[in-house]
Amino acid sequence: MATIQIPVSVLNLAPIREGQGPKQAVDAMVDLAQAVEKMGYQRYWIAEHHNTPTLVSSATSILIKHTLEHTNHIRVGSGGIMLPNHSPLVVAEQFGTMATIYPNRVDLGLGRAPGTDMMTANALRRSKNDAVYTFPEDVKALLTYFGPEEQQSYVRAYPGVSTNIPIYILGSSTDSAYLAASLGLPYVFASHFAPRYMAEAISIYRDRFQPSEYLEKPYMMVCLNVIAAESDQEAKWLSTSMQQFFLNVVRGSRMPLKPPVESMDELWSPMEKEMATSMSSVTLMGSKETVRQQLTSFQEKYNVDELMAVSYIYDPEMQKRSYEILKEVVDGK
Repeated sequence: MATIQIPVSVLNLAPIREGQGPKQAVDAMVDLAQAVEKMGYQRYWIAEHHNTPTLVSSATSILIKHTLEHTNHIRVGSGGIMLPNHSPLVVAEQFGTMATIYPNRVDLGLGRAPGTDMMTANALRRSKNDAVYTFPEDVKALLTYFGPEEQQSYVRAYPGVSTNIPIYILGSSTDSAYLAASLGLPYVFASHFAPRYMAEAISIYRDRFQPSEYLEKPYMMVCLNVIAAESDQEAKWLSTSMQQFFLNVVRGSRMPLKPPVESMDELWSPMEKEMATSMSSVTLMGSKETVRQQLTSFQEKYNVDELMAVSYIYDPEMQKRSYEILKEVVDGK
């Protein structure tokens, strides 16, 4: 059977499941990391969100450190650190410290969104100036902090110098594609919740990519939703947890990750359904064979270099099975 030969990775927002608390969510995050490491996944990234009672991923670097501590070789990183919320020097020191303890295992994905609402963003911000506009300079500052001794200025990150931590630009619009291309950095598109500009962003990044000391040719990663199960019917049922997750986003409500339901029709209006469905339109869903077909046609169209999967499945064992099926698909099993 033909393989789709592509590295696969995992993104985790560290959601709290209904009936559980923050500690169980952190434990589940580690448990999943250990499981996908055994399956042979490339990397495991943790998101940054603030003032969201249903997600425990606010202190991202602490969760990354915790995950590194409880795994052996999988790369662990941020998907992403929302740079407007942080001083680049502090980020460099934190990640430089982790890379010193766990060499060649740390990734730094960077985003320019706040990962929260504007009131919370203002409470987080290090200055009253809008740090979104300094994003390109902040990324360059981090590249310098992780670079060789001779390229440093007076202010340095200790530990951090010469750690060469790989930096990835994250994006959900075309702006970030231009930046990743001009800096010659790998690019990760957030198709798992903002698929609208995916095709355009991919082509901008590839067309405008400038080789750099970090990367000779474009490296395009796409993050998408994956709900894989033993049958199409089971996957469809499991996907109702994801649909409720996106309904939450549409409504701005704060509900934990819910168990699957038999039908969504009683839960959402036609307009809510349309909005939630458009957010999650880039989803591989179904049995192994169905997911194989979907992934093959996705790759025929976009031919990305790496897939990052996020899986909103209520039952942790079924979530692991979903990741297992995806890995079997890319391995041609």
